[in-house]
Amino acid sequence: FAGVINTIAKLARTCTLRLTATKLYFILCDKVANGGVGMWCELSQGNFFDEFQMEGVAAEHNEIYLELVPENLSRALKTAQSAKAVKMKLTNKHCPCLRVAVELPSLSSSSRIVTHDIPVGVIPRRLWNDFREPSVPDFDVSIYLPLLKTMKSVVERMKNLSNSIVIEANLSGEMNLKIETDLVSVSTHFKDLGNPPWASEDECQSGAEGRDLESMAEARIDIKKLQQLLAGQQVNPTKALCNIVSKRVVHFILLHEDVSLQYFIPALA
Repeated sequence: FAGVINTIAKLARTCTLRLTATKLYFILCDKVANGGVGMWCELSQGNFFDEFQMEGVAAEHNEIYLELVPENLSRALKTAQSAKAVKMKLTNKHCPCLRVAVELPSLSSSSRIVTHDIPVGVIPRRLWNDFREPSVPDFDVSIYLPLLKTMKSVVERMKNLSNSIVIEANLSGEMNLKIETDLVSVSTHFKDLGNPPWASEDECQSGAEGRDLESMAEARIDIKKLQQLLAGQQVNPTKALCNIVSKRVVHFILLHEDVSLQYFIPALA
């Protein structure tokens, strides 16, 4: 859980935490259309908590939406690395807080408990619709990513040469990372990455239908935003893929057994 929070803290200064009876969501809704990134991270609470109780605003809307600074939660959880138990609770002292109580091992019979109160904002019911799962646009190409460590070291080197990077890929499992400036042109090629089998009829994307397997779809994106995603990675995904909507957006999906993280980076004009 701490690894997921650390990743999110690297990607967003503030985000929305949505709690339901079965899942937790971390959401960042910068409008992709206005050049901001978008994030949707989903965790099943049963994989992280032994005990989980929540009561939403009403029986038919059994959810809670909070605004928080993930870095604060990440710092609080750092003290929990050798903890016997960790409890998280929504309280309202002078203001709404997410209380993290960490029970640390002690040599004496009494236990030591360290408490962190993290201020949060409670998002009213009327605004909940602003935090729905982003729809995935019809993409031109969907491709598995190379090893994230490899991709990270390539992007870090390229970051010193340019502010933007072109990601291009095709339906034959090939992907290129390119930068082009007045002084230099650099590209790294990956082959045999494989393309996800979006085979079922409903998932067949109209953008990819009838597309020439060799032709490249490409988008130029902010290299810092891509580096942020790769550098902050502590989810260790079992599957990582990206969908490219030519010249519009690159949509990354990182999947682990109990976590899924989607990240949208809009294309630069």
